[in-house]
Amino acid sequence: MSDELAKTESESERVRSPAEWITLTLSTFVLALIVGLVLYDWQISKNIPPAFQVEITEATRLTEGRYYVPFTLRNTGGRIARTVQVLADLHLPDDTDETGEQHFDFLSGNERKQGGFVFEHDPKAGELVVRVASFGLP
Repeated sequence: MSDELAKTESESERVRSPAEWITLTLSTFVLALIVGLVLYDWQISKNIPPAFQVEITEATRLTEGRYYVPFTLRNTGGRIARTVQVLADLHLPDDTDETGEQHFDFLSGNERKQGGFVFEHDPKAGELVVRVASFGLP
């Protein structure tokens, strides 16, 4: 009797219901779609070199006699950039210049990072240029 019961249980394990087959098919399709999209994105974006966009994100604020200028750095390219150097040059009308420098260790494609520069003079009183000076590839 025990052998018959074991035989019946093993036979029922081999037979799959239609719901199980549909679930397996849909799961396999979704997994294959995700893998395909990741590979497609990797293939397309691996040939696009890093490109950068620097934006002043907020108004300059004065705190304890210093002017803080927040900014956002975005890698608009597809490839990863490392050791990104951002420079800020403030040229004032009285020929006084101030500079600031920021380093970002890692910036993947379409990633954004925030930072800020600190100046002793008001950036609104002169010309402020914020730019990416250099970067490295992994």
